[in-house]
Amino acid sequence: MKRRAWITGASSGIGRAVALRLARDGWLVAASARDGDAMRTLADEAREAAGAVEPWPLDVTDADATVRAAAGIETTHGALDLVIFNAGTHKPMGAADFDPQIVRTLLDVNLMGVANGLAAVLPGFLRRRSGQIMVVASLAGYRGLPTAAAYGASKAGLINMAEALRPELARQGVTLTLVNPGFVRTPLTDLNTFEMPFLMEVEAAADRIVAAIGSRRFEVVFPRRFAWLLKVARCLPYAVYFAIVGRLRGNER
Repeated sequence: MKRRAWITGASSGIGRAVALRLARDGWLVAASARDGDAMRTLADEAREAAGAVEPWPLDVTDADATVRAAAGIETTHGALDLVIFNAGTHKPMGAADFDPQIVRTLLDVNLMGVANGLAAVLPGFLRRRSGQIMVVASLAGYRGLPTAAAYGASKAGLINMAEALRPELARQGVTLTLVNPGFVRTPLTDLNTFEMPFLMEVEAAADRIVAAIGSRRFEVVFPRRFAWLLKVARCLPYAVYFAIVGRLRGNER
């Protein structure tokens, strides 16, 4: 029997790459994003590679629609073994163009979109006392980075949410995995105006995520050198950290 996965944010970037990789590995993948045409194109590409991707168009900010999508997927294909909450967006924003609407939009998609997804799938996972849920946050959630006041806040919220839920879910047999990527070449990172250290290709990022399926470790980070630099940065005094960030701003294109 095929293992069944649901991936949100599957129209491009990391989500799309992971969906194709799982389909080629024999999974049945339910793929969600707002762009229905992109979902159908993804399904066609997977089919050409003898994989199975089923499009389930969805706006993750719609809580009721997310519940209906999760129920529909499980009714049609059976109980999910894996869910990857990857849907996210990014809009660079600094002090000069600070806009609360941008903050609200990024929190709605990046943070509340995952909350809506968790609310939709947790009852089934807890009832079955099995399965793995992956939450894709970002190393940007470790500390404030230039132009990421809204994006970083949303990802920091995801990290905290995952930390809070992990112990309780583990006791119930459900594995919650936090995925913290660094800079990965996607349409979203193309919006950045500064030099991105340790920039990874999306296929390499997909490799890291797929390799973590079935693992019980909590956090998956990549690239590791950048991750460790930011882990150290979380411990730095503000004066030292802000001096380093100032240098990053000096490298803007």
